Amino acid sequence: MAVVVDHLWKTFQIPHERRTTLFENLTGFLRPNQYETYTVLKDLSFRVEDGESVGIIGDNGSGKSTLLKIIANILKPTRGKVTVDGRMTPFLELGVGFQSDLTARENVDVYATIMGLPRREIRNKMDDIIEFAGLQKFEDTKLKNLSSGMQVRLAFSTAIQTDPDILLVDEVLAVGDMEFQQKCFDVFERYKREGVTILFVSHDLGAVRRFCDKALLLKGGQLVEFGETNRIIDKYIYNSGENPAGDEPGDKSQSSSQAEGGADGEARGDAGGEGKKTRWGNGKVEITGVKLLDKNGRENSNFVFGDPLTVRIFYRANEPVPSPVFGIVFYSQETYCYGTTNEFKGHDAGLISGTGHLDLAINRLPLLAGRFEITVAVASSDYTTAYDWHDRLYSFHVHNPTRELGIFAMDGSWEMVRDEQPL
Repeated sequence: MAVVVDHLWKTFQIPHERRTTLFENLTGFLRPNQYETYTVLKDLSFRVEDGESVGIIGDNGSGKSTLLKIIANILKPTRGKVTVDGRMTPFLELGVGFQSDLTARENVDVYATIMGLPRREIRNKMDDIIEFAGLQKFEDTKLKNLSSGMQVRLAFSTAIQTDPDILLVDEVLAVGDMEFQQKCFDVFERYKREGVTILFVSHDLGAVRRFCDKALLLKGGQLVEFGETNRIIDKYIYNSGENPAGDEPGDKSQSSSQAEGGADGEARGDAGGEGKKTRWGNGKVEITGVKLLDKNGRENSNFVFGDPLTVRIFYRANEPVPSPVFGIVFYSQETYCYGTTNEFKGHDAGLISGTGHLDLAINRLPLLAGRFEITVAVASSDYTTAYDWHDRLYSFHVHNPTRELGIFAMDGSWEMVRDEQPL
């Protein structure tokens, strides 16, 4: 067993008053400071087998980094214990110990010594470290004259020279440009092939899917679930809203995306920027709410590429209206991605009156990754009169579990055809 965490608790005491000067501390004897107790980790227990790669995921403030620091023996637990079996290398805060007035080569010497590398090994690997960081032209430049990205690349290149049994990683794959990030990916893939145990904290769910056999989900300092990576990531993404989506557009507790005001109202919130009109129409038919439903039928703002997505539009017809046209447009920043209407899809809404809703069911979401905005609208059957138009008032995020790049994915396959070789 590489790592055993047994009933782990971590509590911090936060003073209500900060005392930094000698005078403040002396007068403090007469006026004791008050402290607030903040529990970051609450009764965590789990085990990591030798050679396993475990992703640690959760919202900001859920205790992910604190957990890694306790495993790395940087922080002490309040209660419980952590047992680690093997040589450990933490990639937590790269560059700690760097000196700004030393050159890049001199800092490698100091940093590698802190990491526990023998001096002979440091000398033998010095050129490889500088080359991996891409700093051959700057090896004799003082660190303070290098960019922050260069400094982190230098620290990462030095840190990977160790030969760990257990690797602790906290968001370091985000360093550098795309070329350097690919180098980072290659290094961690090599560690995984060599059977190194990896604990990996990241908000990049695609990287967690790529590298980790299992995932551990934290929420509010507590262990929600520990298991197979794709299942845990799905739980994280799709269980953010526990209640199934209701069908009543007037129930505010069931929908976070209800429209407010009349059809001539101005935008609520910051959609579209200050002063920009984002809702208009004559109000003959009003859109009273929009819900985005995930594969479990729950209202959500996070989706996974390839999964189903349903856009539910609630309406109120203030008088009988024949065959209105409901439309939806998807945007990525300023890029118009896709637009459709029920009439385009061959669906006649018929004569409507009173309240109801209309669904656009997308069986397989083709959008890859990023934040997307939605415009919804309803107009007359001949498209000449806008009844209600909500311009980019709704948004959602898509998470990419693949290695594909871009805004959307295309179905396709590669095939190699070799010409006949000449004799």
